[in-house]
Amino acid sequence: MENKKELRSWLDAFGLNHPLVIAGPCSAETEEQLLKIAHQLKDTDTSVLRSGIWKPRTRPGNFEGVGALGLKWLQRAKEETGLLTTTEVANANHVDLALKHDVDILWIGARTTVSPFIVQEIADAVKGTDKIVLVKNPVNPDLALWLGAVERFYTAGITKLGVIHRGFSTYEKTRYRNNPEWQIPIDLQNTFPDLPLILDPSHIAGKRDIIFDLCQTALDLNYDGLMVETHFDPDNAWSDAKQQITPLALEKMTVDLKIRKVEGDEAEFNNQLNTMRTQIDLIDDQIMDMLGKRMKIVDGIGALKKKNNVAILQVKRWNEVLGRMILEGEQNKLSEEFVLKIYKAIHQESINHQKKVINE
Repeated sequence: MENKKELRSWLDAFGLNHPLVIAGPCSAETEEQLLKIAHQLKDTDTSVLRSGIWKPRTRPGNFEGVGALGLKWLQRAKEETGLLTTTEVANANHVDLALKHDVDILWIGARTTVSPFIVQEIADAVKGTDKIVLVKNPVNPDLALWLGAVERFYTAGITKLGVIHRGFSTYEKTRYRNNPEWQIPIDLQNTFPDLPLILDPSHIAGKRDIIFDLCQTALDLNYDGLMVETHFDPDNAWSDAKQQITPLALEKMTVDLKIRKVEGDEAEFNNQLNTMRTQIDLIDDQIMDMLGKRMKIVDGIGALKKKNNVAILQVKRWNEVLGRMILEGEQNKLSEEFVLKIYKAIHQESINHQKKVINE
């Protein structure tokens, strides 16, 4: 899929002077609930009302959505507030029902994106329409799989496309529900700069207190919009209660967020510079996290050596590591001098860690 300006046509049509805001409840629970939230959102920066109609849950027994009945409520909310509407579709039947109820934007969920078979089924079902399709990243961190899903819709003739970054599942414990892995959407953005990129901070965060920070990072990285789960009574929501915020909190957040505007060459330069610096900050955070994980393994090696009365320094192993890293460095356009300095420092820190373990 080549870079094409037509991919942004639907976004440009909004004529907004701020990033696109999509908001609404995780799930449509009752008609009264959905209409109340819609009316609270209509006078904010929100342009699109989102709501889950079918809710694929990781395990059965949890609330899985009200089903097609909720589409009537979504349609009524649109008529009363003028907000456009969007919901997740996971098969051709969902698409058919959504089209019959005049849903404006269809989004493809993370669990669906992982299956090329299902994505193709949905692409075939939406073919010939003028609907906007937004594709969430797959559950696993796989850029090719994400782009492959987008390409299937483009091949089907759908040019009003965008992607939603909702984070990636991980077995490791982090501060996030789904690890953002910012470098993946950055790579996507660098590869296809005309493909609108929207952040879903709710699913990355899993808790409402870090949603603002995620949104600010996204805007610093030139994301085109935000999809935020909102509910007038978040704590009593039927699904994902911890990650939803009130419409009032959303309104305050959109006021407090800093949006960098491009005004002439100087402003454009500063915007690009700040974007690149934010990217560096994110990568630096990842480097420190990986170094910390490396030293935890080093501590384990120290304990094993202590138990078996083995010397800390293993010259053969050290030379193997150093030689391999120099070659890796060359492939990444890093000088041998630089790699030597970095890995000698890492090796010294590893020795210090093992000495501490062995001498305890």
